[in-house]
Amino acid sequence: MGMEELFNGIMKDGQKILTQNLVPGVSSYQEELVSFAGKEYRVWNPYRSKPAAAIRKGLRSFPLKREMRVLYLGAANGHTASFFSDILGSEGFIYAVEISGRAMKDLLQTARMRKNMAPMLANARTVPYTWIGPVDLVYQDIASRDQAEIFIRNCRIFLPRGKAAAISIKSRSIDVTKMPQDVFKEELEKLSHEFKITESLELEPFEKDHLFVVGERR
Repeated sequence: MGMEELFNGIMKDGQKILTQNLVPGVSSYQEELVSFAGKEYRVWNPYRSKPAAAIRKGLRSFPLKREMRVLYLGAANGHTASFFSDILGSEGFIYAVEISGRAMKDLLQTARMRKNMAPMLANARTVPYTWIGPVDLVYQDIASRDQAEIFIRNCRIFLPRGKAAAISIKSRSIDVTKMPQDVFKEELEKLSHEFKITESLELEPFEKDHLFVVGERR
């Protein structure tokens, strides 16, 4: 069949999900590089990235678009953020928030090669980065009991009404004594007061006990 565009800036080749490499020749995380029609693409592994897993599970609409300003909460070592960087292109920008100093070392290394990414060592609970102003999208991947509350707090500050947001909910980080589906139901109820939920899907077999949620701020 050959390569085809799946979403804005996201390609598909068979079962492979790909983004055009913003830094040609560089494989930041040992990902496979693929050449097609004179352009270089990076293979986005759904076993290493929740958004890629959601796409493989049949996500109907991916909210990230070229040239957006994005707030990424819980950027970790920058693996998924680097694919967001590809999709955003040189005219977009991503504020990558991470609380771990160890993970920040890898994130800084990635950001040095990607001029559309600003790594920020900060606690997303206390939101010490209000200077960044409004953004077009908030994405969160944080393992904590209060992950929904962190997400809502940041969206209230940075995300205008009607704009999209996405979160990867980790049930085992919230309550290990409950069934994941019960936790998901409770978290969706919290989010529904702030967002019009447009999609939610579980990420198995790529990620165990995770729910990927997309919505629009009310």
